[in-house]
Amino acid sequence: MPHPAHLPLSQPSHPRLTRSLSAVESWGFGLTAHISWTALVPAIHAALGSQAIFVWIPAVIFGMLLNYQVKRLGMHFIDVAGGTPNYTTKLLQNYPGLARYAAIGYLLNWVSYLSVNTIVLRDLIKLNLEALGIACPDIFLDISFTLLPFIVAFSGTRALSILHLFFVIPAFGLLITFCVQGLGWLAFSPVSPGFFPSNWSSLSFVDWAKWFFFVTYATYSCETASSFVADSRYPTRTLHFLDIAAWMMPPIFLGGSWVIMRLATDPNLKDNAFLNLVAASEPFWGKSAAVSVSFLLVAACLLGSATVVSNCPRILYQLALDKHISPVFSVVSRRGVFVPALTLTLVLCLIYLFWGDVARIVAVGNIGWFVSFMLFHFGLWLRRDRPEVLFPRISLGILLLEVVVLLVGGLAWGWLDFFIGLLFPFGVMGIDAIIRRVAFPPFHLSWWIRRYRTPPLVIIKDSVILQVSILIFLLCSAVGIGWLFGVKLNKVSSAGGENIFVVLLMTVAFVGVAIACWTTLPQVVAITEAREAAEHLFTVAQDGILVVDDRGIIRQANPAIESFFGVYPSQMLRNHLNKWLPELTCYPDEWQKRSEQTLLCNGKNRTLEVSISDRPHQDFREYVVILHDITQRKLSEAQLRQEAKHLASQLVQSEKMSSLGQLVAGVAHEINNPVNFVYGNITFVNQYIQDLLKVLQLYQKYYPNPTPEIQTQIEVIDLNFLIADLPKVITSMEVGAERITQIVLSLRNFSRLDEAEMKAVNIHEGIDSTLMILESRLKPKSNYLGIEIIKEYGELPLVECYAGQLNQVFMNILANAIDALEESLVINHLSFAANKGQIRIHTELTNQKQVVIRIADNGLGIPEEVQQHLFEPFFTTKPVGKGTGLGLSISYQIITQKHHGELQCISALGQGTEFIIIIPLTQ
Repeated sequence: MPHPAHLPLSQPSHPRLTRSLSAVESWGFGLTAHISWTALVPAIHAALGSQAIFVWIPAVIFGMLLNYQVKRLGMHFIDVAGGTPNYTTKLLQNYPGLARYAAIGYLLNWVSYLSVNTIVLRDLIKLNLEALGIACPDIFLDISFTLLPFIVAFSGTRALSILHLFFVIPAFGLLITFCVQGLGWLAFSPVSPGFFPSNWSSLSFVDWAKWFFFVTYATYSCETASSFVADSRYPTRTLHFLDIAAWMMPPIFLGGSWVIMRLATDPNLKDNAFLNLVAASEPFWGKSAAVSVSFLLVAACLLGSATVVSNCPRILYQLALDKHISPVFSVVSRRGVFVPALTLTLVLCLIYLFWGDVARIVAVGNIGWFVSFMLFHFGLWLRRDRPEVLFPRISLGILLLEVVVLLVGGLAWGWLDFFIGLLFPFGVMGIDAIIRRVAFPPFHLSWWIRRYRTPPLVIIKDSVILQVSILIFLLCSAVGIGWLFGVKLNKVSSAGGENIFVVLLMTVAFVGVAIACWTTLPQVVAITEAREAAEHLFTVAQDGILVVDDRGIIRQANPAIESFFGVYPSQMLRNHLNKWLPELTCYPDEWQKRSEQTLLCNGKNRTLEVSISDRPHQDFREYVVILHDITQRKLSEAQLRQEAKHLASQLVQSEKMSSLGQLVAGVAHEINNPVNFVYGNITFVNQYIQDLLKVLQLYQKYYPNPTPEIQTQIEVIDLNFLIADLPKVITSMEVGAERITQIVLSLRNFSRLDEAEMKAVNIHEGIDSTLMILESRLKPKSNYLGIEIIKEYGELPLVECYAGQLNQVFMNILANAIDALEESLVINHLSFAANKGQIRIHTELTNQKQVVIRIADNGLGIPEEVQQHLFEPFFTTKPVGKGTGLGLSISYQIITQKHHGELQCISALGQGTEFIIIIPLTQ
């Protein structure tokens, strides 16, 4: 999120939006408009009858296209809060006046939605309370239901989003059930009045335009999830939900309207939402229809109000960042509270509430809303060459239709409301101008910055007393109110008691969350923040930190421990600390609170300052051990450099120690044979040369006429054979020398001590070098025919890796495979003649650019209980002295941590074992 341009560089910026909302929480806000259909459909159905469907169809199509367009814009403006109106300001950036008007017009319609919800809830409660003989003043209900969502919103964003999500899921599920079950009942029930109406009433263009203008109140607002992209932890997932929201529109807006059209046919129902929905659902829901509809209507109102107090502040926040309105509206607390923006939203809502009834509020609010989308489509046409704009020609066609609908349909609702709706955004601009110019401290950004960065003057140290007192008061009040309603319900036996129960249930839920937000929740949040801060310090601390129990067993270790002991923190868990610090014997309560310990690490001494403090819990006791390296205090700078160099060399060497015994044995054996071969032939070569020299000497003495003595000597030494055999001997010596060269080269390729850095290498060469080192163990012996190596090499390019470490992995796995095959020979007491030992090596490159190396044997296999501990350090099934238990553990670390890959083992008894190495082609 860029920093706002309206702040001077010398002034510190205020807290920014944090990406605290999960994708699911932002999705919940995107379903509000779908649920609001319950309040709209009775009015259009009462006015148009069966022709209402022809208004819904184009409105739904335009709404779906709008969702796809807003999704594309959201991907482009991924850090912009507020959604559609703030995307409109980006599209109309060359026309700032129009941009500001469009965004405020959009905002005013959402504000009017909250006022309408308040009035609907007030009427619903009054109707049910009057049945119980309880009178309640309108002003009390109006203010209560208006303030209720603001009370939660003023405490933070997360609480409101979770509360919204908790109720929107069952409400949306109930609505979908109504639509689908209603259509199914119409289509298949034997008592259905028929899926299609017997006749269609006429529809004039004026009526169509009037009601199209009306239903866009819902169909254009299904893109609400985009408002929360800037504070979503997964903004792309939030935007992808717009596709789902678009395809949820036909079954609800079209399917549900069709159910109402066919089943709510009594003219006495008029435009009463409750009566129409009950009449439509009673055929398939029966007696539960009234309660279910009450829940739907109350949910639509309360969830709609919650969305208003979440959406509107974000619109104002982004407008302030973009310098369209006063900078004070960009203020947001660290807990996500938009205090100035919420305050303005509340003021506008109260203006709507005390100014008019539902019809006037909807008519006035929808004017600015409709104009806002006209300007949105106009901006799309202006930016038609931009990649973030979809369907520019369709947008132009929709714009032209919207102009006609505004003039025809908007005026059909009344010319006075039409002009008030057009002028209302200018009134809000006037309020903003006053805020910019009045020298009232809370109207200026700097006042809020100082307030948020200054600790509170009054800090309640013992907040438990305050919280318990408030809860006692509220619980006593709840019991009193419950007793009052119980008395009234016993006196009144009229139907509808369950309806008021639904209203009270959801209202109490909102009130309960509001109570928690202002009492317990801040303490919980503070505890969570403190815990996260402690965990962060635990992770980033340079000193080693250990948590041990009352026996000295290590329970936690921070990452810095690795630099002290040379092992990963996970390897230290469940071990006693004196395994590394022998002087810390007995139990922690007997340890000195502060001491110096000498740690022998890789052959060098390190001096550690060990501090110990106990941490009592309710049921157990823990001790925190802090290790601070004070070696630098003891050694000079030159000694430290020498020590670091030595330690680095030791660390490189220690990673290869696990396979060193097998490596040295194999190399020594393999080099010994060709050396003995060469050494044995040297005697014969030397003798041959001496004999030849004798002959030459005799030839020099008696040449050119050979004497019988020379002839005899030639016959004695078989000169012809010597001359023929000498090249063969020399060739044998060359073969032996070449064998030695190959072995030494393989050893170098395997260890690669001169290539410690990562580089691109040929994996197959590393495998072949490892096999050559192990060749002595693969050859036939007296009791078996040897081990067959089957190479199934794929086409692999050069692979980026630590070649020496990867060769060590190959050595460990191949050596284990040979051990397994030899062990199967011993256990089964038979040779491999019937079932020859095999090791199959398969390599391939996947489509995901991953190199897969499979090394499989046909040995006895590994039991499942052993597989679970296979990669644990020091775990081995081999006899004492033969295995260290580090080979596979080190291999696992090399593959997973150094190469960011995977090392898997697949085995079954009697079916052999396969190790699978998966590493990326490039790191």
